[in-house]
Amino acid sequence: MPYWFRAHLPHQRLPLLSLLARPLRFPLPVHTAMPPPSSPTAGITPPTKLGGYAFYRQALRGAKYIVAPMVDQSELAWRILSRRYGAELCYTPMFHARLFCQPEHKAYFAEQWQTNPADRPLIAQFCANDPAFLLRSALRIQDQCDAVDLNLGCPQGIAQKGHYGSFLMEEWDLVARMVRTLHENITVPVTCKIRVFPDPERTVAYARMLEAAGCQLLTVHGRLREQRGHKSGLADWDQIRRVKEAVQIPVLANGNILYFEDVERCLAATGVDGVMSAEANLYNPAVFSGRYLPAYQLAREYMDICKEVPTPMPFIRAHLFKLFKPSLPLHTDLRAQMAKVQSFAEMDQVVHDLQARLQPEAEQHPPFCIETAEKDTDGFYIIPHWICQPDVPAAAAPTVNGQVIEGENEGGMVTAGGESAPVSPIPSAVVCLIHQSKASPIPIPEQPTPLPVTTS
Repeated sequence: MPYWFRAHLPHQRLPLLSLLARPLRFPLPVHTAMPPPSSPTAGITPPTKLGGYAFYRQALRGAKYIVAPMVDQSELAWRILSRRYGAELCYTPMFHARLFCQPEHKAYFAEQWQTNPADRPLIAQFCANDPAFLLRSALRIQDQCDAVDLNLGCPQGIAQKGHYGSFLMEEWDLVARMVRTLHENITVPVTCKIRVFPDPERTVAYARMLEAAGCQLLTVHGRLREQRGHKSGLADWDQIRRVKEAVQIPVLANGNILYFEDVERCLAATGVDGVMSAEANLYNPAVFSGRYLPAYQLAREYMDICKEVPTPMPFIRAHLFKLFKPSLPLHTDLRAQMAKVQSFAEMDQVVHDLQARLQPEAEQHPPFCIETAEKDTDGFYIIPHWICQPDVPAAAAPTVNGQVIEGENEGGMVTAGGESAPVSPIPSAVVCLIHQSKASPIPIPEQPTPLPVTTS
């Protein structure tokens, strides 16, 4: 979810939401794209770059467990944490191609682009609707990543206003030109991430078109463009399977992942080469390891990483709200502090205080084991609130005192009036908490008035 960046420089910057919503179109025809920069090796034929399965097996090391591109959430610090717990390939957050390459937006590039030598394999993702801007941005970072991905799946209103993501699904000629431009002009492969059409045959034709244009790896999110937010519903694994059977390049699946066992089920059901996770990874960054660890343990690791890797406070706040989501209604004073503190030291103290409360409770119980865990009537595992766990889909939201419990808006934040503020997170398994504590029903915290939220 895009957030307003708090200024680290003396001057005030335009909000990122405003910049992302601006049309991306380049004012000149496509053939005026900036030529590749000159270099001492100009005129020397570069080595043939890898493609298809050679690229997947060698550059990407045959990765099966992949962290999705998430705006403001798959930043370097989070990628480092995810790799510690089984992630084999990570994507950067989605970058806005026009902002990324223009000199007047150098602060955007400085804030957004972070990597290090250990951050591999890595795929950098861009949203774009103009081949010239896309090429210029890709040229800036082609030597620091293993591939460049074109976002063709973002379903949010901000993408509709900016004319990118899934709102290019009807513009096949433009999409093909962007893919071909990268394929013919950069030194690393081009990949794509798409959503499906209502008609499976059209989805297959779209995938084949991308392959013909030069796409070397395709990620298929098995939901329609209209399936977003509280209307997300289930991803269609059968459509993903059809795409996998129709193309010759590696295919990754995205959608319907809550637990590690879902990863294995998806691989078996679709035949894909790897599985990408977004939401499941945000709520449990150890999901690809099959481990279910205390939230305070993973939060402490993340904060320690952020001490070494500068990370904007809005990113940190959103991650912590997800990690601690099931426990925060039991510790509303610390939830309020998490929402308000501005400095890293203050946020680090909130994490310390939460650990001081949660760890003694956790130590009174046997270590959690998913293999022996019970399930609720909807088929979701009953997991203690201090353990990182997936967010229960809205359709299965539990009730307390006869009222439906709703989670926070995606990302745990709302943006209004120039400020980011959290919506009160409610646990995915409140019923679990009541069952364990044998206490009276947990009072429902007062919910602020919902405000528009933008996510990717």
